[in-house]
Amino acid sequence: MAEHLQGLMNATMDKVRQMADANTVIGKEIRTEDGTTIIPVSRITVGVGGGGSDFDSKNAAQKDLFGGGSGAGITIRPVAFLVIKDGLVRTIQLSDPSNSLDRALTMLPELVDRLLALIPEKPEKAEKAGGAGAE
Repeated sequence: MAEHLQGLMNATMDKVRQMADANTVIGKEIRTEDGTTIIPVSRITVGVGGGGSDFDSKNAAQKDLFGGGSGAGITIRPVAFLVIKDGLVRTIQLSDPSNSLDRALTMLPELVDRLLALIPEKPEKAEKAGGAGAE
């Protein structure tokens, strides 16, 4: 029975993997004419179950009587878009953040952009070489 049930579950999980891979969570990027890149982000919920039973055979020649089934349910819900324009990244939530972690994740790209803006750009190597010889 174990090999039959394992076969059912493997077939179910293969189909789940086909429907809910990493490209489903972070979708394919969309490029607009003005150079903006939009990347959809989704939340996936998966439930899987299965079961089976061996049946006693009245006929000794038919020993391999198995009945079973498996199934899965998938919910894919869009939750946000990452918008990249002019080197800046921002998140557009499709619903209000419900908890502190969601709010922090929403603000993270903007925080990174602000921190990067505070760091002065490094001068070119040629400028460094010229500046070192002048002193």
